[in-house]
Amino acid sequence: MTERRPFVGLAVAEAFSITGTRLAQIAIPWLVLTTTGSATWTGIVGFAEMLPYVVAKALGGPLVDRVGAKRVAVAADSTSVLIVGLIPVLHWLDALHLAVLFPIAVLMGLVRGPSDGAKQTLVPGVADAAGLPLERVTGVCGAIERLGGTIGAALAGAVVAVLGAPQALLVNAATFLMAAVCIGVAVPQGISRVEPASPAEPETSYGLRLREGWRFLRSDAVLVGITTMVGMTNLLDQAWTAVLLPVWAHDTGRGAGAVGLVLAALSGPSIAGALIAAALGERLPRLPVYVVGFLAAGLPRFAVFAFDAPVWLMGVVLVVVGFLSGFCNPILGAVVFERIPAALVGRVSALNSSLCWALIPFGGLLGGVLVASSGLRTSTIAVGIAYFLVTLMPLVRKSFREFDKHPASDRTPGQQYAQRAA
Repeated sequence: MTERRPFVGLAVAEAFSITGTRLAQIAIPWLVLTTTGSATWTGIVGFAEMLPYVVAKALGGPLVDRVGAKRVAVAADSTSVLIVGLIPVLHWLDALHLAVLFPIAVLMGLVRGPSDGAKQTLVPGVADAAGLPLERVTGVCGAIERLGGTIGAALAGAVVAVLGAPQALLVNAATFLMAAVCIGVAVPQGISRVEPASPAEPETSYGLRLREGWRFLRSDAVLVGITTMVGMTNLLDQAWTAVLLPVWAHDTGRGAGAVGLVLAALSGPSIAGALIAAALGERLPRLPVYVVGFLAAGLPRFAVFAFDAPVWLMGVVLVVVGFLSGFCNPILGAVVFERIPAALVGRVSALNSSLCWALIPFGGLLGGVLVASSGLRTSTIAVGIAYFLVTLMPLVRKSFREFDKHPASDRTPGQQYAQRAA
């Protein structure tokens, strides 16, 4: 017996959540940059949000396994509505200063981390409940992620340019509310609750469950390789998104709208790539597609901005880069979930994801320091070369040779749910 409603609910919730996140990614850096005129402070505020995000996501895995992903996702998104909504309210009261924005950014990260981790944990469950292969579900989720990024980027650029950054964050609060409603209504609690691996599991301490997830993660060479590579590329991507791109738009006089258009130009074509990965994912050679996608996403993108290429060339490069990069996340998601035993899916996927994000808090700082010390062009070239070198990792690291293998594992949470539902 299959059930598509949880999959649809998760997909719609992800669309709202990612759209809101993209709004914040543009609105908050622009708010800081236009208020202070400092690339360094822009990076510091980004750091204040992303470091708590990573820590909270990593530590929330055992809680998701024990309490259930649905409860964690709904509670966290509902809380995010109140936290993000503080920014426009304080702005209207003329009380929004860096000293206030900094702790709000910290709270945003602390709450959003467990929320994203919980939604990620739902993926194997909704896949099995719907009777769909993992590649299909991760591909659709990847397409939705890119669609949300496209809509969110375009909407954020328009709202910030016309009404200002605080109003964009008011829309962000509304998207978190809609995400909480979608998960709460469409996803049954049973699909997100991992059954204990043994009768003794309920008595296991939080710390022991966390260590168990860590031991499994570090023992799997493929997961270690993925985590290392994605963590390093995320650092460089964050330096570009949080600092280099806004500074480029500011210095060239193109404004916040240009930031939204650039991110939308990347996200839009990637939807097609993710949908193709969803349709053909189980038949595609995973490692070659993964390598090509990452190589395309790096140096070409940085080169056109470093040398301020003509608009038509910039557009062509962004479209190609976006399309090819759309294949990466669906493949990564399928590989990761296939390798995690059902009883550990919450804590291991949260640890894997948080480690992939672990360097992101430092991306804004890196971008700010580079721009302040070397200028925008030199910084963009340096980040692009570093990105290219990192993406060569699958060609030299032996663990990636097992990328296409499907290891045998115990039942996923969704399979357990499907048996109970039947």
